[in-house]
Amino acid sequence: MLKRLLNLLTSGAKDSSKASAIRTSDGAILIPRDQHNISRKNISPAAIKIIKQLEDAGYAAYLVGGGVRDLLLGNHPKDFDVATNAKPEEVKRLFRSARIVGRRFQIVHVRMGREIIEVTTFRGHHEESSSHARSEDGMLLRDNVYGTLETDAMRRDFTVNALYYTLKDFSVIDYCNGMEDLKNRTLRIIGDPATRYKEDPVRILRALRFAAKLGFSLEPKTSKPIRELSGLLLNVSDARLFEEVLKLFLGGSATATFNLMREYDLLTHLFPGTDKALKAGDELGANLIEQCMINTDKRIRAEKTVTPAFIYAALLWPGLQQQFKQLSGQMTPTQAWAQASQNVINQQLTRTAVPKRFLIPMREIWDLQQRLPSRLGMRALRTLDHPRFRAAYDFLLMREAAGEALDGLGVWWTNYQSANDEEREQMVKDVGRQPGGKSASKPRRRRGPRKPKTDAAPGGNE
Repeated sequence: MLKRLLNLLTSGAKDSSKASAIRTSDGAILIPRDQHNISRKNISPAAIKIIKQLEDAGYAAYLVGGGVRDLLLGNHPKDFDVATNAKPEEVKRLFRSARIVGRRFQIVHVRMGREIIEVTTFRGHHEESSSHARSEDGMLLRDNVYGTLETDAMRRDFTVNALYYTLKDFSVIDYCNGMEDLKNRTLRIIGDPATRYKEDPVRILRALRFAAKLGFSLEPKTSKPIRELSGLLLNVSDARLFEEVLKLFLGGSATATFNLMREYDLLTHLFPGTDKALKAGDELGANLIEQCMINTDKRIRAEKTVTPAFIYAALLWPGLQQQFKQLSGQMTPTQAWAQASQNVINQQLTRTAVPKRFLIPMREIWDLQQRLPSRLGMRALRTLDHPRFRAAYDFLLMREAAGEALDGLGVWWTNYQSANDEEREQMVKDVGRQPGGKSASKPRRRRGPRKPKTDAAPGGNE
């Protein structure tokens, strides 16, 4: 559909029965309704209502960004953004359920039923205003500079995200040749790549995320500065990086995204412990993360939930294993495991924030990996009753799928869950009879305090 659409765009006047694309005075290409495949029935009714309400109030309003891009690609987007010339305060006055968010650039979230539509004011050229602030590295710290539809298009990140759809005549407006890049399946940043990455280093992550999600190739000039400038990610707040990492792995293309992160050496900044272990040759760790990403993609596409705790447990596992091996010769295994876990977590928190609601279950998943092999007596039953057992069991199966030799531990726990009480008791006894297995020992009787010895006189007499 998209190829046919863009062939029509390039041929234009060859078919006189259809209106051809028009080049406007400000340099935009206006693509009429009969030359694109966007249908209003595929657009969120909430977004349409917001656009019409803005227009009725005398403002200009357009559908913009990923929603337009995905509609043109024949997909069914879940999120729709609106761009307007109304200021944030003006938007807020129009909608009772609106609230202004953001510091660097203010946007408005308008709630319509269960949906939240993001409404942004047209951005302007920040160089022309003194109301912006930059860091020494060129990162924009404040950017509430407003402009026109044309300047807004030039301020967006990638050409395929700078396409606008209007309800007035149902045309698509293209200032940056985004339609051509859609046709060629190319992701191209708008403007000078190095400058745009310095303005907001998160654009580096967005470039890899969109390339992976869309299956597009990075345009050479867009990809060239990524390795050199990726260190600027350390200037981004750890809370924002955590949110961006979740977007990387919860969009249904985690596998492709992780491969691109390794290709462009981004792990060294985002997951330093993992990067060190993988570069040292930890193939099992690399395989485990790959299994995690494959499983995550499957669950996302099946519309199942995925907890960040599980993803982080896998991403940090190689670093944990490396730390554990280094500490094992210095302390007991239990102490080494606890210290290694804490070291890995402390290091990660210097790069990305991880809320406690994810840190605690992540560590429980790790700790249960130490408990799962211990099955004698009542240990198996107690482990089965642990609230984090299911996640730990899934993690165990993932370790085996990655190639780790665990002597059939995953199969044992699979069978144990479906067995009745008698079968479970027999399974535990069989474990004790295995070579190297130990029978469940009886509890040791506590001995009372010893009586102090007295010195006896020679011959036994006092």
